[in-house]
Amino acid sequence: MSWQERYEGALMNTFGTPRLKLERGEGVRVWDDAGREYVDLYGGIAVNALGHAHPAIVEAVTTQLQTLGHVSNFIASEPQLALAERLLGLLGWSDGRVFFSNSGAEANEAALKLSRRTGRTHVVAATGSFHGRTMGALALTSKAAYREPFEPLPGHVTFVEYGDAAALAAAVTDETAAVILEPIQGEAGVHVAPEGYLAAAREVTTQHGALLWFDEVQTGIGRTGAWFAHQLPFAGGVTPDVVTLAKGLGGGIPIGATIALGAAATLLQPGNHGTTFGGNPVACAAALAVLDTIEHDGLLEHVEHVGKRLADALADQPAVTEVRGHGLMLAADLDAEDAAAVVDAGRDAGYLLNATGPSTLRFVPPLVLSEHDVEAFAAAFGGIVAGARADDRGGA
Repeated sequence: MSWQERYEGALMNTFGTPRLKLERGEGVRVWDDAGREYVDLYGGIAVNALGHAHPAIVEAVTTQLQTLGHVSNFIASEPQLALAERLLGLLGWSDGRVFFSNSGAEANEAALKLSRRTGRTHVVAATGSFHGRTMGALALTSKAAYREPFEPLPGHVTFVEYGDAAALAAAVTDETAAVILEPIQGEAGVHVAPEGYLAAAREVTTQHGALLWFDEVQTGIGRTGAWFAHQLPFAGGVTPDVVTLAKGLGGGIPIGATIALGAAATLLQPGNHGTTFGGNPVACAAALAVLDTIEHDGLLEHVEHVGKRLADALADQPAVTEVRGHGLMLAADLDAEDAAAVVDAGRDAGYLLNATGPSTLRFVPPLVLSEHDVEAFAAAFGGIVAGARADDRGGA
């Protein structure tokens, strides 16, 4: 029996049958069950911040498991305490508090529950948003195809055009609990908030006593060349009330975080929310190793530099019409609606790519991607596109 048949016989069909079965990875490279090597340019969808099998994560997880693996949240552990303090320090928040969970969707669920503790239920979200697949997070996600099979969903949610400050101002009222925005939208195709937009969101939420909530699940932890995307110049120095994190925080070990500032940090009280596994010592130890490595290896500067090289290399490709993003969170729009075929051709050429739309490729590789990797991919890209288009024409 093939592994595809085993997959179809044992796993729910929520993703379709995969094209690939991987056996191991090292750095930005992975190898399949036939021993073939690939360069990973989407990093488990922005999760593998340090690539695969990074020694710092391996050591941190191994050492922690040898001492304390799981204790529940009725008991404190040093990794949990240290990680919470570290995240607050990176945000520059002396009066913030952290709730740990296991994923981005869980982090957003916690933030949604936190917003309900204001006594209000109305939330404003943006078109193109993606905040998760659980029922609460899904209610905040704009794509109708994701939401409609599961309606009615929780809450009173208004969607406004991403980047339209006037529409946002019109939607927020004195009944609004929170405005949730991605500083850079990921699944929508890496769309950066226009200059002044996040500042306008801060102004209108302050005016109406609503929370400003930044979903940095994909953009956080060095992905854009800053610890958090809202710290980049385009954001205008805005301070939100709530930040949600996951993905790259654990470098491949599941962890999420909901971080609130000031009065928002006191909204959840004993009995309001909980988690069994969230903040366990192993996940927190892995996250601390990620943060230490990013800092000690100068990866923020590296991401900014290598990201610019990748953006420039993509912009030079004849088939690319636009490149968007910051750091190593980039999108390339193609001049034809064949992104899925390019992903297939890329795999055949030894590159793992990701499409977010008919003509859009998203690049969220490990932060340790090298200039050599970028140069090699740039040299291969034209042939990948040509191969995809030849296949689309039936080999012509």
